[in-house]
Amino acid sequence: MEIGIATFGDVSRDVTPAERIKQMLKEAKLADEVGLDLYAVGEHHRPDYMISAPTVLLAAVAAQTERIRLSSAVTVLSSEDPVRVWQQFAELDLISGGRAEIMAGRGSFTESFPLFGYDLKDYEPLFAEKLDLLLKLQDGGPIDWRGDHRPSLQADGIFPRPVQSPLPIWIAVGGTPASIERAARLRLPLALAIIGGRVSNFVGHVNLYRSAGGEGSPLAIQMHGFVAENATQANSRFAPEQIELMNRIGRERGWRPMTNQQYLAMTEGDGAIVVGSPEDVAEKIIGAHRLLGNSRFLMQMGVGSISHEHVMESIELLGTKVAPLVRAELAG
Repeated sequence: MEIGIATFGDVSRDVTPAERIKQMLKEAKLADEVGLDLYAVGEHHRPDYMISAPTVLLAAVAAQTERIRLSSAVTVLSSEDPVRVWQQFAELDLISGGRAEIMAGRGSFTESFPLFGYDLKDYEPLFAEKLDLLLKLQDGGPIDWRGDHRPSLQADGIFPRPVQSPLPIWIAVGGTPASIERAARLRLPLALAIIGGRVSNFVGHVNLYRSAGGEGSPLAIQMHGFVAENATQANSRFAPEQIELMNRIGRERGWRPMTNQQYLAMTEGDGAIVVGSPEDVAEKIIGAHRLLGNSRFLMQMGVGSISHEHVMESIELLGTKVAPLVRAELAG
């Protein structure tokens, strides 16, 4: 089981953008030092998240780490140029010595579409077409490609070439069956975001992926969570920020406000929030694996304005206590 952390670079109420970037670099460095497997950064174009260009931050992370893999979470491929995405991640792969990955998605936020001159009515065809081109670039060699939403491309090759061959490309989904089937049909690894409900609700999604052609392909899940020495401490640090985050996004999308009772319900059993002591968190990660058979688990812990010190402690506990418990249990 690979275990890592993901972040959107949440803007803190009490920290300047420059300070927040420095904090993120320290968090990534610690994740590498404590033996976590992946550091992933999400692309956004809105005031509450820092990172609009994941490869820029990931290149800085690459320069100060040794072994941790580096990924977007996600690259909003629909509003990107696949050629530039490929080149940027190929260069990151060279800088990092072969540790780069692309996690491509349609994006749960839509700010990038008008920002880069795209029409939301083309939401689905944009992604399908750009993914097709990105995968052709993955093959290497000459390319002759035509589409409806980007100029045709004829070239002897796209450079630079990465260290890895092929450069890993994952498909990130929130649960849309058509997206899951596409990943399976293309034999691409699937990253499943579980931000609400219960893990058991996603068993059908995984079964669909496996039956549609994804059998044997890597599967990752990404969930919100936090680790502290005990559950009371973990919840006191994480709950206010998680509730504020969900209600802020919920106001934009017409969701009902999350109550403290609803938050607590999601921390219990196979609920979508992974929070507590190292033993609590390990048990929940193992339980999710028993249900879904995932080979990778990503925790999104730095939500809202949780202090840098508390996030650093959570990363250290995830790497030094949670991960060994999970790996020992699954190896046994």
